[in-house]
Amino acid sequence: MKHSRKGEVSRVVALTVAGSDPSGGAGVQSDLLTFAAFGVHGFSALTAVIAQSSAKVRKIEPVSPAMLRAQIETVVAERMPAAIKIGALGSAANVRELARSIRVLKLPAPVIDPVMISSAGVSLLDKAGVHALIRELVPLARIVTPNIPEVEVLSGIRIDGDASLREAARAIFDLGAAAVVIKGGHRARSVQSVDLFFDGNKFVELRAKRLAGGGAHGTGCAFSAAIAAGLALGESLEVSVRDAKRYVSAALRASYRLGGRPLLEHFAARRR
Repeated sequence: MKHSRKGEVSRVVALTVAGSDPSGGAGVQSDLLTFAAFGVHGFSALTAVIAQSSAKVRKIEPVSPAMLRAQIETVVAERMPAAIKIGALGSAANVRELARSIRVLKLPAPVIDPVMISSAGVSLLDKAGVHALIRELVPLARIVTPNIPEVEVLSGIRIDGDASLREAARAIFDLGAAAVVIKGGHRARSVQSVDLFFDGNKFVELRAKRLAGGGAHGTGCAFSAAIAAGLALGESLEVSVRDAKRYVSAALRASYRLGGRPLLEHFAARRR
């Protein structure tokens, strides 16, 4: 951290654009905790106010595209973020507005967590929103971080093994994303959780011991936010992805419950 002559603090900033989670386990609240664990200051722009707990989603109210735009323009006018993470967007109109804002404001290529369905099984983006995501946002991405169900929607390919997984990664890359990492948590149970990273040149398998207990609330949010934090700190994309997997694994091992599903312990593996 450095101070300018005017007393301003020079600190790395990342922006999360996502929905809220009043339980603190996912969404913007989780992203800000992840940024903080990496020593990165977090800006945020809400796309939707979501009444949810760690176990269920009760109600979703997307913000207007004008409000989304105003939030982003206001914080960016103060400091340009070094990286952006995108989560649940709530509506096709917000997808289009965010794509416009990235282009007009010349924002960094985002880390996109293509959230379509909550872990509780509730739809967070309708078909029009999914189509807009594929057409307008994915081509702007630095990396896309889908799970297996999201991969099948984005690529149109049914995942039934390693060959189809690699074919789907190429298909998402061909949509215009600079890279993709497919999360392995939804694959057939094994002793390891294997994520597949593809940057157009090589495939890299990222392995970690699969932990018992069926996962935790907000792991996908934390993973994509951790990648954005690494990029904001100047790490390469592959290093950021590897660090994010280690971070989530440590947070999951130290997870705890407040009554519903397990919540991540974000500061279990503080890097800085």
